[in-house]
Amino acid sequence: MHRGRARNWLRRPARRRTGILRMRKVVVINGARCLACKQCMIECAMAHSEASTLAEAMSSDAPPQPRVHIDPVGQFGMPLQCRHCDDAPCVAICPTGAIRRVSDGGSVLLDQESCIGCKFCVAVCPFGAIELSRDGAAMIKCDMCIERTEAGAPPACVAACPTGALQFREVDEWLGERRRRVAQQVLAASGRANKVGSNTQDRPETG
Repeated sequence: MHRGRARNWLRRPARRRTGILRMRKVVVINGARCLACKQCMIECAMAHSEASTLAEAMSSDAPPQPRVHIDPVGQFGMPLQCRHCDDAPCVAICPTGAIRRVSDGGSVLLDQESCIGCKFCVAVCPFGAIELSRDGAAMIKCDMCIERTEAGAPPACVAACPTGALQFREVDEWLGERRRRVAQQVLAASGRANKVGSNTQDRPETG
């Protein structure tokens, strides 16, 4: 999102609280699949650039800056960006209100025009996902490519990943898959994996 566009989104009326956090999608990371090719970083930078081509962007006076970074962890690479925390410490600490949530369960955006560069958000972010812009004028962070996601498209980093290390998924769907995977592992360890569904006596006890 280009400078100033975050302000337009933040000025929209916030959706009313219903007492239940609105189900939303998140960027799911599978570090074991990451090749550290940095294609996500390139596409993220381009998505936040005024340039139409990579060559044009790299030759500009202010090269685009990615909001996602690949950090090496042993033999794997780990893509990291803002997690848009439900109880975001950066939102609570920002003295100017430059960092705000669009709506309940929505993305956390940073309005660079309101940012004074105090770096309090950097101090409290548990993921190190907020950094200073190259021109030093304000902080920058992932905006979940809100223009793309509101239009039904995945964030640029997810769309660019060649191995599926980054996926854009519903929270409930993601958790359901994790529960099924754990259940399969438990059944396999007990030697019952091949009997599931064929004999009700072989179902694991619950409660």
